[in-house]
Amino acid sequence: MSKIVFFCIPAHGHTNPTLGVVRELISRGHQVWYYSYNILREKIEATGAVFISCDDYDMEQKLTPKDSARISKDIAFSTKILVDTTLALDDKVCADMKRLKPDCIVADSMAVWGKAVAIKSGIPFVSSTTTFAFNQHSARIMKQSFGELLSMIFSMPKTQKQIKRLQAKGYPVKNILDIIQNDNNTHTVVYTSPEFQPCSDTFSDKYAFVGPSICPATDEVQKNREKLVYISMGTVNNDMLPLYRQFVSSFANTEYQVIMSVGSFVSIKDFGKLPGNMSVSQYIDQIAVLQKADVFVSHCGMNSVSESLYFGVPLVMLPQTSEQNGVCERVLQLGAGVKLNKINPPSILAAVNKVLSESSYKQNAQMISDGFKRCSGAKGAADKILQVCRET
Repeated sequence: MSKIVFFCIPAHGHTNPTLGVVRELISRGHQVWYYSYNILREKIEATGAVFISCDDYDMEQKLTPKDSARISKDIAFSTKILVDTTLALDDKVCADMKRLKPDCIVADSMAVWGKAVAIKSGIPFVSSTTTFAFNQHSARIMKQSFGELLSMIFSMPKTQKQIKRLQAKGYPVKNILDIIQNDNNTHTVVYTSPEFQPCSDTFSDKYAFVGPSICPATDEVQKNREKLVYISMGTVNNDMLPLYRQFVSSFANTEYQVIMSVGSFVSIKDFGKLPGNMSVSQYIDQIAVLQKADVFVSHCGMNSVSESLYFGVPLVMLPQTSEQNGVCERVLQLGAGVKLNKINPPSILAAVNKVLSESSYKQNAQMISDGFKRCSGAKGAADKILQVCRET
């Protein structure tokens, strides 16, 4: 029996793919401890893992809204937050690792404190990557502007100050890349297929491309028209009432059935009386909808796109971040969707009509789906983690 510790960030999209893996490990008789956040406690405890809360130590949750907006734009600032969180957790986690003596630490690629503790404690490490894996070849899909590149260069001296703080607490890291970047010697589980991963043949055999982790649907969705359009901008940056109203205007009185999920920041009352062909919910079982949908209008988060393509559903994409732009670019390369460049009712409707009327989008989405279903899934991820445990 192996002892395995997971670390993750407070995000459903990064946590959900690991839950099936945790269940698989526990079903084989292994023990799992999972460091995460209270908003995810119920999901994690349902797997049988021991949940350990990080809420009191997380620095990002204590930021002002203004500071939170800096995270994705200011590399030096985001590095400071990561280091602050790592050092806040240091005493507790290091003491826990001495007591538990785990055979392996599995940490989300963004939960850098998990990797840092593994390095400091000399515990075998596996990176859990819910986005694309990156190296010099695949990184080309993430198109940085010249301004972003300059920002990274000028921020390097400031990030080095943060590394010195880690070094002072016994972390043997030389630079920020040691904890945020995986090289070909890092055991890594990637939740996508070799076909969808850009340049998958350039990664070492320490990378396991296990395919997306798809949870079973818990609800039933009724399809009452020939074509079903599903719309969702994700669970994080979805305070988008003006955009949602554009969608309502786009599909009002069309022949399509339209289901739109708007999240918790928008009140359903703000929409007034909806057209008869549309329904709007703050939350809906996305898997249940995608099993019936014909096209998905999406913000292009990696999990949402993976779930859509798993069911062979092509996409109309409206990415909001650089990561989402990278996912969008890959979908475009493989011909499984279109990018929405103009946000107005005629353009939105035209994009959906294009995807529904040209069979190549559906065919290409189905090809990606076939690749996903050939992958080893949660069992393959568990095999990879246990392989690393055995090597200790």
